[in-house]
Parts: sequence; C-alpha cells; structure tokens
Amino acid sequence: MPLVPGPWRRTGLLLAWAAGVVVSAGGAVVVSGAAVGAGSPGPPHPAASPGVPAGTPGPSPFPVADGVPLDVTGDPSEDDDEPFDELSDRRRHRGSREEALRPDEVEVPRAAKGAYALVHGVARPPKGREGRLVRYMVEVEKGLPFDPEEFAAQVHETLNDPRGWGAGGRMRFKRVDRGPVRFRVSLSSPAFTDRQCLPLRTLGEVSCWNGRRSVINARRWAMGTPGYRGNLPLYRQYVISHEVGHALGHGHENCPSPRGLAPVMTQQTISLQGCRPNPWPFPHAAKRERRP
Repeated sequence: MPLVPGPWRRTGLLLAWAAGVVVSAGGAVVVSGAAVGAGSPGPPHPAASPGVPAGTPGPSPFPVADGVPLDVTGDPSEDDDEPFDELSDRRRHRGSREEALRPDEVEVPRAAKGAYALVHGVARPPKGREGRLVRYMVEVEKGLPFDPEEFAAQVHETLNDPRGWGAGGRMRFKRVDRGPVRFRVSLSSPAFTDRQCLPLRTLGEVSCWNGRRSVINARRWAMGTPGYRGNLPLYRQYVISHEVGHALGHGHENCPSPRGLAPVMTQQTISLQGCRPNPWPFPHAAKRERRP
C-alpha cells in the first residue's frame, strides 16, 4: 500500500500547490500546503531571508490567534509535575526501526462526526523551565480512530521539547481544559479539515492554521509524507511544530541551502525544496542546553 493515497500522488497532474494565505471575515488562514484548482493562480512562496539557518524562524505577516486572549502569566508553584525527561522520551519510543517508523495501521475515514471533543485535564510545562506561560487546548474530532489522550501527550511533549518553540526559555506550554488560551490543536478528519480551513481548498490532504486552531489533518497524522520516508513520529513532531508556529506568528520559509536542515516553517509536507527533514524550530538547542 503506498504511503499516500492516489489523489496525493496526482498532485503534479491535477493540482497546483501554493504557499500563502487567504484572508476571510473570520481571520487569516494559513495552510501548510494550500491546494488550489489546477490552473488557478496562487500566491508565490514567501521569500526567505538569504542565509537564514534552520532554527531562526521568521516573523509572520499573519495575525496570531485572532480574538483569543493570551495568558502569559503563571504561578511557578503550579508547575509541580515531574519534569520532561528527554532520555526517557527516547527510551519510550525506542524499538525496532520497522516498528518505530511504520505508520499506524488504522483506516482514517474521509469524514467523522464533524464536532470536536475537548481533551480534559491539565498538562503542565517541565519543572524548572523558564519563559512566559502559553496556555492551549487540544481537541480531537469525535469518531476518529485515535486515542485523544495519546494525541494530547504527543502535542505537549513536542511543544515542550528542548528543541521546540520554548527552547532557551522563550516560553512554556501548558495544556488546559478551561479558561483563555492562545490556540487550540485540533485533530480533524480530511472532510472536517476542509471545512475548518475554508476558504482555503485543502482537498482533504493537508493541515492548516485558521486563526484560532492548528488544524491537524488526520490523514497526514496517520500516514505522514514521502519526504519523511516513513518516519511517522518525526513527521508528527513536524506538523505540530509547523502549525503551532503559525499560531505563534511565524510565516513560511524556504530552504536556505541544499542538504541543510529545512526550517520548520518550510512547507515540508509539500516539498523539502532540497533540504533535509527537520521537525524542530531550534534543532540544536538541546545540545546547547547540555553544554557545561
């Protein structure tokens, strides 16, 4: 069975993939790979700053979490969970290479219930981490064949990874189930993704940021993309980092140099543009943190 379904493989024949944003009355929509009808003009890829290395995300011309209050306060005494342990995380995902990289053996329906279920509970940032506190929620569309708690855990670990958006004390991420939040991360069926991402035409294949939600397409979550060569855990980290990057105000970037690491805000779902896959905003931050 191919890694990606037929419509995706016909991209070169039937679709024109364009980077960019369509602004609607409800706010800006930013898509990882915006699908438009063949022959339809699309906006060009935003120019990347010359020589910008991976780990230097650029500013976004698009609004962040329009209309959603930003909570940047927090009581340090609240962060009493066990700290995130990168070594333990690696051990948990360790196993045979085939098992670790194989896509989930699940069938993702074209459409599910068309309504989100909030993942309840609180997940605090790593103990001892510095930076402003950013609150967010996680939702999973009802009827999808994924464990909501597991999805929420992967989102939280990715956001708080030393190589993630909080690297170097920039910010801390706290998952909540009530109160004001900066953004929501929402796992959605292909059909619901299409609805959430309107007026952009995602054709059931890609994810987007719609001004309030980082909409993660369940098809991509289950199958990844050819550019990641079947490394599903790595792709999942990428799609979370990329869509939340839009929520934090970062725009798309191009590959700065062949064979280098792709900036996380490159549309890696569509093309690596000659770069190597990279799911992290600051891929070398963990090494810097370990230096004496």
